[in-house]
Amino acid sequence: MNTKNHLMPTRPCDRLGKLSLVLFLSCFSVVTLADINILSMKQRARVIDELLNDKIQNTLPGLMRHNEIDMWLMISREYNEDPVIKTLLPATWLAARRRTILVIYNPGEDKLIEPLAVARYAVGEQFKQAWDKEKQPDQWARLAEIIAERDPATIGVNQSEHWGLADGIVATDLQLLRNHLPEKYRKRIVSAESLAVAWLETRTSKEMAIYPDLVQLAHAIIAQGFSADVIEVGVTTTDDVVWWLRERVRDLKLTTWFHPSVSIQRADAEGFDHMAAFSKDEESKVIQPGDLLHVDFGITYLRLNTDTQQHAYVLRPGENQAPAYLRQALAGGNRLQDILTSNFREGLTGNDVLAASRAQAIAEGMTPTIYTHPLGYHGHGAGTTLGMWDSQGGVPGSGDRPLHLNTAYAIELNAAMVIEEWGKEIRIMLEEDAWFDQRGVHYLNGRQTEFILIPN
Repeated sequence: MNTKNHLMPTRPCDRLGKLSLVLFLSCFSVVTLADINILSMKQRARVIDELLNDKIQNTLPGLMRHNEIDMWLMISREYNEDPVIKTLLPATWLAARRRTILVIYNPGEDKLIEPLAVARYAVGEQFKQAWDKEKQPDQWARLAEIIAERDPATIGVNQSEHWGLADGIVATDLQLLRNHLPEKYRKRIVSAESLAVAWLETRTSKEMAIYPDLVQLAHAIIAQGFSADVIEVGVTTTDDVVWWLRERVRDLKLTTWFHPSVSIQRADAEGFDHMAAFSKDEESKVIQPGDLLHVDFGITYLRLNTDTQQHAYVLRPGENQAPAYLRQALAGGNRLQDILTSNFREGLTGNDVLAASRAQAIAEGMTPTIYTHPLGYHGHGAGTTLGMWDSQGGVPGSGDRPLHLNTAYAIELNAAMVIEEWGKEIRIMLEEDAWFDQRGVHYLNGRQTEFILIPN
């Protein structure tokens, strides 16, 4: 697997002063994983803030118009933040402060949106401070004044039955909001669910310019983990590899958004337990020749997440590639990926695509399980869900949402195959990160079509 092409500073970009993201990215060159120098925290903050400012200025106005929200309120107290407000805070804000109230007003008629902070401080470059406690001691009263001054037809708050990420306003804050508004404006409070989900799922061109590099870094870490650098056949356990992944990510000054897993399928009497694969930790096993390894791994970097599942094969003495029957099984998994991604169409619901893809795969003699999800600010993001491992007949709510362009997904699925040589069924479990636009679905850094080979 190619472990090159990740972003690395080649000169002191901090000396360049304020610059655009395009110019900032020009400060990097192609290197191998062993030589990667992850951006400093200061450099990351500059990229994160430029991505955020660009999205607020150039993407959010259209989302508000499309979802018919004139004013969007996000109200959070420190350490009990709305998931959406955390995506709007500048890089130097790790949490809300006291009670932070963000107001985004869209006056319409192609006028600029107005982002305000009803807080003791301005919130980044975008959210201008709109409350002076010395002039108006009551924060809620100031919010009511701002609403009355702008007289929005709809006031959106983050309430949602189907997306936890879009359900961020707590009961206390919602009640206090209602208590401090005249009846005229209480009647205008609506759910901003559709807007919150759209904000979370929509990826900008600037985000997508760097996303492939994040995925390539994740691929490179997996490739090193599934190598003789880490695995001594007959000695190393699956749990050893899991903790190596955790340590390697920390060494690279990154974080994982979930605990990785490494599992084994092999020629023994033990069958694949589909339920256990998702509901409990895999028992640690010593890695042996002939094993088919599987990893589930994801990193967070620049406020974006990756989510990857790949397979490796441990060569037996005299082998220089995986057996043909396993390679055929992997090809079957790739075929299921092709079926799923070929059915993506703007406007179709996740349940539509799931049903069509399963029917096509079953007609081709496959045993498919599809559980693909949005990807971006969160690993399991808000947006259109295409199946869950235990909901293959469709997912109410999130599965009913239509597909939108300029969204990213973890194409996650498995294909069951009977391996006669092993006398049992195995699962090829794949997950690769992809981008959906008017041209279709495109993998951000390719996909696995050949096993990673581990020498004996």
